Amino acid sequence: MAAGATIHTFDITLADVDRGVYEDLSLRVARHPSETGPFMITRVLAYCLEHEEGIAFSEGISTTEEPAVIVRDLTGLITAWIEVGQPEAERLHRGSRLAGRTVVYTQHDPAKVLARWEGKRIHRREAIVLRSFDPGFVEAAAALVSRRNALTVTVSEAHLYLELNGTSLDSSLHEAPLG
Repeated sequence: MAAGATIHTFDITLADVDRGVYEDLSLRVARHPSETGPFMITRVLAYCLEHEEGIAFSEGISTTEEPAVIVRDLTGLITAWIEVGQPEAERLHRGSRLAGRTVVYTQHDPAKVLARWEGKRIHRREAIVLRSFDPGFVEAAAALVSRRNALTVTVSEAHLYLELNGTSLDSSLHEAPLG
């Protein structure tokens, strides 16, 4: 955990109807002083929306060798490389070579994020998916975050319903392939 990091606790009820994932999670999320609120909530949402056995947050900003969220199998092999924000093409290239699946969740305008990767070498580009939310959704959710949070995440028909500390928000889940 980084020095000066603020710890946020999330008690999460996850119901991803689209994938058949139903879990109660308790996460302690370290927010580095240089990390924005929208980045942190996108990181938490990526964890929820990709939840499976072996998922974990990486060491975060203090390590450049791993993505924000990673999935490993029982042998330690990386099965999913999950980036947040607008990572450099070189990170996606590396992650796609190491993992069976690579996904990016962004709180930014997806068209601008995709434009950053145009013409860049990215391994298995066609298999990588960029996921985003409706404009303003992540910022509204980030404004509701406190040190201790009650979060309900429901996904149905590619639509995200979020209840965070008693306030309800919703967004379509947008997907754009890189290929």
